[in-house]
Amino acid sequence: MNVIIKEVSTKKDLKQFVKFPNRLYKNNKYYVPQLVSAEMDTLDRDKNHAFEFCESKYWLAYDDNDNIVGRVAGIVNHAYNKKTGIKFARFGWLDFIDDDSVVEALFNTVEQWAKDNHLERMTGPLGLLEFDASGVLVEGFEEIPTAYGKYNFPYYEDHILKLGYVKDTDWVEYRVDVPEVIPPIYARAAKMVAEKEKLHVAHTPTKKIVSRYFDQIFALMNRAYSNIHGYSELSQGQIDDLKAQFLPQINMKFVAIIVDENDKVVAFGVCLPSISKALQKAHGKLFPFGFIHLLKALRKNDTLDTLLISVEEEYKNKGLNAMIFDAISNGIRDYGIKYVETTRELEDNHSVQNLWNKFDTRLHKRARCYIKNI
Repeated sequence: MNVIIKEVSTKKDLKQFVKFPNRLYKNNKYYVPQLVSAEMDTLDRDKNHAFEFCESKYWLAYDDNDNIVGRVAGIVNHAYNKKTGIKFARFGWLDFIDDDSVVEALFNTVEQWAKDNHLERMTGPLGLLEFDASGVLVEGFEEIPTAYGKYNFPYYEDHILKLGYVKDTDWVEYRVDVPEVIPPIYARAAKMVAEKEKLHVAHTPTKKIVSRYFDQIFALMNRAYSNIHGYSELSQGQIDDLKAQFLPQINMKFVAIIVDENDKVVAFGVCLPSISKALQKAHGKLFPFGFIHLLKALRKNDTLDTLLISVEEEYKNKGLNAMIFDAISNGIRDYGIKYVETTRELEDNHSVQNLWNKFDTRLHKRARCYIKNI
């Protein structure tokens, strides 16, 4: 196949870039489309504060008949490179048909761009920030991803490995079966930890009250996530973006903020009712009816997605996970939650995985990040 690579240069091009996976995975019952408007904003240099220290370019691959057959983004996160001292280039937003010539053309383009910018290692798929969808799915092709994961066909990894890439790290996802009666050990453990460490769950009945803790929450996240693969410290602008993105979706019953005697945040957990099936029904559009499916999913659901869990370093391995789970257990019971889906977490993040060690769990999805010296 003769492949033509074109750089995205207009808003129309960008919309085609964003919408390509919706055509590639049309009628696939496992694919979860993202909202086109949200993706456009994420990739827009004027709307996403990630571009305070990131730069990117986007390319589309076309066949002889001018059909789009692939896409890729080239990204540099200068803050992460400065932190690690390594000249990384990232590839992301990667999708393509099952054709060697398409994949080679896409990677030749993004790698040459990286070399022209004097970068030394190519890694990905990664986004601008840790909160963008990352990795290539390598296990779990017959599972619906969370809204914060990403689906791809099984052929992706074979093509990437052919180009000399090797595994860098994996993210895993678990499906947790929630019993009708929550094991009382969580409540007992939560009480013991609270008394021993002189901690308590902050009273946060409304979003307005929760917002008072946001600055502390994100400061804690910057500290706790500092050594996580691909993570760069969030700026105030990026924090504001995340507030705007997630605050409307938050249900207070699934928020746990643990504070000390001085009302300092030492741990937190945020979960959201799953919106994956709602996004499938919305077909990437918020209007005219997409928002109705999302509202219904947030109000009535049997599946809960973990979003963020973080514990201050000095309190790790002291049982604060029990306090977090105990705090959201009433919501789990009241909403009739039957399953918890853990969003992608690094495979060696055992402290978070141990949160569910009293339940029946199944590791059902695995995504991979690759690396190559260029």
